[in-house]
Amino acid sequence: MPDVLWLLIFVIVLALIFDFTNGWHDTANAIATVVGTRTLSPGKAIIMAALLNLAGAFFSTEVAKTIGSEIVDPSGVTLVVLVAALLSVIIWNIVTVLMGLPTSSSHALLGSLLGAAIAYKGIGVLQMKGIIMILVALIVSPLLGGVVSYCLMKFINQLFANCTPSKVKKAFRPLQILSSAFMAFSHGTSDAQKAMGIITMALVASGYQEGNHVQTWVMLSAGLAMALGTAMGGRKVIHTIGSRLSRLETPQGFVAETSAALLLATIAKIGIPVSTTHTITGSIIGVGAAERIRSVRWSIANKIIYAWIFTLPGTVLMGSILYLILHVFE
Repeated sequence: MPDVLWLLIFVIVLALIFDFTNGWHDTANAIATVVGTRTLSPGKAIIMAALLNLAGAFFSTEVAKTIGSEIVDPSGVTLVVLVAALLSVIIWNIVTVLMGLPTSSSHALLGSLLGAAIAYKGIGVLQMKGIIMILVALIVSPLLGGVVSYCLMKFINQLFANCTPSKVKKAFRPLQILSSAFMAFSHGTSDAQKAMGIITMALVASGYQEGNHVQTWVMLSAGLAMALGTAMGGRKVIHTIGSRLSRLETPQGFVAETSAALLLATIAKIGIPVSTTHTITGSIIGVGAAERIRSVRWSIANKIIYAWIFTLPGTVLMGSILYLILHVFE
């Protein structure tokens, strides 16, 4: 039993490290546009995002319950499986943020968990209904983000058609700060729950908890870890999303953040884990296309899309390999 306890503690620590890297990796999702339009300095934007990430972690636990019980059968995994999955996603997050690639931590976590679980017990341990639901949401969320932001941008352009660009930009500066804050809150709501779900699964797998309810200390620790990671800031990813993907002014930044945040908050309340990276990137592309289709830097967009496509099979393979290395500790 003491060995199980120490392994459980190790899993919890790894889950919080993953949460930290998630916040570090995904800082850009909340503040890239507000930094890219120079509405806020990177320092002020990062502090705001960190605090609102922490607040968002307490909004809902539905995504955590989905992660903890609807991807793999909690009774069919071990703590070593979770160690392999967490090491895989942590390595992936660190490598991609150093490369400046805005890949999906949700995709990476899903792939890593699937790979480790399959290596341990085969495909029979998978919860296919939940996996299909998550995959569909991961694909649909950036498309929805693009469509909503495109339509909203067109509406705003018509509404302010007779105003000078300088007046429109000035009017939207405070609105963009609010939309960026909303995006940061929604990111905390969506992504902090992923670590909560893994920790809850570990507690169930080790016999320290029954059921998939999320304990208060789990919510607090996950929220703090993500807030700390966000405070560190992944500046290369901020640059990629905020200024290289499409040229943004304050109205475009407001539209992209508002569209993505509304989608994320709604989907998180339903309980489906989606990618904040996918959603905000889709929203930014939608805004750029609404202005002028050629204003989107499609070479950068293609690079991001290739990274998304590679994430799932890459992390499935990595999770499997790491489990096969670590299974001697079972």
